[in-house]
Amino acid sequence: MTPAGIYVGTDDGLYVLGADKRQELPGRRLRVLAGHGNAIWAIVGEAEIFTAGSAPIWRHVTRLRDVRATALYPTPDGVLIGTTDAQVYRLVDGLPRQLESFQSVAGRETWHTPWGDPASVRSISADDDMTYVNVHVGGIVRTTDHGVSWEPTIDIEADVHQVLALPGDRPVLAATARGLATSWDHGTSWSDRTLGLTGTYSRALAVCGDTVLLSASYGPDGRDAAVYRGEVEGVRLERCRRGLPASLSDNVDTHCLSGDGATAAFGTSDGSVFVSQDAGRTWEQIAEGLPPVRCVFVRE
Repeated sequence: MTPAGIYVGTDDGLYVLGADKRQELPGRRLRVLAGHGNAIWAIVGEAEIFTAGSAPIWRHVTRLRDVRATALYPTPDGVLIGTTDAQVYRLVDGLPRQLESFQSVAGRETWHTPWGDPASVRSISADDDMTYVNVHVGGIVRTTDHGVSWEPTIDIEADVHQVLALPGDRPVLAATARGLATSWDHGTSWSDRTLGLTGTYSRALAVCGDTVLLSASYGPDGRDAAVYRGEVEGVRLERCRRGLPASLSDNVDTHCLSGDGATAAFGTSDGSVFVSQDAGRTWEQIAEGLPPVRCVFVRE
């Protein structure tokens, strides 16, 4: 049985895979999906921001100019949007306002990409007190004062692909080229979890209750790509096997693995979608042959 609330963004619209399967926003590429309360937010195309409430009616909110939107996260202070050239915007009354303070992060001049382009924001997350912005390649930058100032945290050579902050006294997690990075002090110090991983190159992560899910392989080419699971407070990670291929066709990318409650789902570049209803112990393929999957959002 497929639970309600598996949202899959692709190169050709949004597929809602639940009891009532349907396609929304056909012909549009969805890059990022995120939720806040009853609302779902999306980056559509290069730089358009859409939102929908409990009813499946999408509303165009705004469009950024001269940049490509690459990350999005709703916070109590407003929706944050990350872009190419490593900029951060906040939606204020439906309009994007650039956070000039992000231009002054210490070490910004060292941010880069392996292929020579300027660094860009790859993911954003927040806990009860702080907001974290993952720059690729530029580590994780945090703010403790709602964006008035920013400071770097993790070594940028860790090559962070996604950050996920958990509320309360739980840790901040990051999928990096070195494995699963974990911080119990809001990013001041980090440790790498690799026990159980075949390859440490990690692109995406999600949490289902006390379980963390991580996509990992040998490198950017996705050799021996797989999804792993372990306890958030544990040490060892184990490869998810039941219901999954021996190896996935490619890396499960940033934004393409999501969890809520006991439900998790991920999508692949070849258009396959897998879902678990027991925090990653067992999986079922619920879609194949979709356009390339760019993002997944689960709402249990």
